[in-house]
Amino acid sequence: LAVGHLVGALISPSASPLLAVGGSAIDLTPTWLKDFAVRTFGNYDKVVLLSGMIAVIAVIGVVAGLMCRRSRTPGLVLIVVLGVIAGVAVLTRPTAGSFDVLAPLAALITSAGTFAFLHRLASSPETGEHPETGDSAPAGTGSARVPRRTLLAGSAVVAAGAGIAAAAGQLVAGRSGVEASRQAVAQIIPAVPAPPIPPGADFAADGSPTFITPNRDFYRVDVNLTLPRLRAEEWRLRIHGMVDRETTLSFSDPTKRTLIERPLTMTCVSNEIGGPYISTANFTGVLLADILAEAGVQRGADQTFTTSVDGWTCGSPTAALTDPSRKAMLVIAMNGEPLPIEHGFPVRMVVPGLYGFVSGTKWITDLELTTFAARQAYWLQRGWSQRAPIKTMSRIDSPGPFERVSPDTPITGIAWAQSRGIDKVEVRIDHGAWQPAELSTEVSVDTWRMFRLRGRWAPGAHVRSEERRVGKEGRSRWSP
Repeated sequence: LAVGHLVGALISPSASPLLAVGGSAIDLTPTWLKDFAVRTFGNYDKVVLLSGMIAVIAVIGVVAGLMCRRSRTPGLVLIVVLGVIAGVAVLTRPTAGSFDVLAPLAALITSAGTFAFLHRLASSPETGEHPETGDSAPAGTGSARVPRRTLLAGSAVVAAGAGIAAAAGQLVAGRSGVEASRQAVAQIIPAVPAPPIPPGADFAADGSPTFITPNRDFYRVDVNLTLPRLRAEEWRLRIHGMVDRETTLSFSDPTKRTLIERPLTMTCVSNEIGGPYISTANFTGVLLADILAEAGVQRGADQTFTTSVDGWTCGSPTAALTDPSRKAMLVIAMNGEPLPIEHGFPVRMVVPGLYGFVSGTKWITDLELTTFAARQAYWLQRGWSQRAPIKTMSRIDSPGPFERVSPDTPITGIAWAQSRGIDKVEVRIDHGAWQPAELSTEVSVDTWRMFRLRGRWAPGAHVRSEERRVGKEGRSRWSP
């Protein structure tokens, strides 16, 4: 695995056998299991997946090792089977290249050779077995005797070599020049800056989040086991399909256009009640409506099918992207700095009011105007919704469950209904009467809004509060 990871880093990150098999596992994961992983492990779901894979392989290896006490055939068969599985996984990745098969092939050859070497040491005359036939042999056969410490030394050398190969693979993968490219991007100054965040936009002093989420704290949900690494100078966006004028953009093209900065709240469709997958940032970019108008969208193109550099696909309603009032963007900066790599550097797409699985393509490299009948994106192939408007929802941030507070600690939280806005939030305690909460200053209908309820609470345990919020379209939503 370590050698395969190293060779994969030299060729393409997706060629790593471990990452390729892990990526295939993610693609084949049923929705209920994916939701469980996100809900249970949060941002560590991928670490858990890779750790689980290594643990399973280790257990299989132990069982195979016990079966190989007299013959190395079971071990060689296992290595070949795992090599074939890795090869198939690598070659079926969306971005697979002709040379990617070299990584699982190198892993297979290295594994077979290393196993044969260690098996020969383990089957030395000292153990009472012939190294090839497994027949009994008298212990202490003179010069043929291989001391047990030789086997341990050989195993230590193999373990050290594997560690060095794995570390080298990570080092090579990290030296793609992407961070240097990101740092080299000139300071991005929007022609239309976001207005200053007004006083009273949050109740952070009383336990709500800050209105703007720092980049390091912005939530991340995607299917990537390793971050795609694309330098700004290499970035291209091909716009084609049902358009009058096919075109290709480079990174310099957005920077030459009118850059707009605006605060937007993003939330994941996997964000359950009280969940952490919601954040707000000032995004800087160019309007997709202008770019698509220049390309000339043809009648009937109801889907904008976008593809990431890693092959992930997304289908967005074209009407949402061409609607000037929605202000969908190709984004190149976040909170005043170039996009972080994990959030899509060098360019990503953001569409207010839609969940990310139908709008938030990171590392975007291809944009095709087509129809929903003609193509199905990644999550639609797994039975997810075709059009995914963000629902009216809310969350209590303070006090937390089982938290000990003073009698006058305020209840704070957030509510959101992107593209519609929040008009009112009501809170109740212990299933009592609904009480109107104080709302923070509204910044935009496309951002979250904080609420706060002051009062004096009786000592003792209380049922966690509930909140009832009303979007500006007049529909109410409740959540515990």
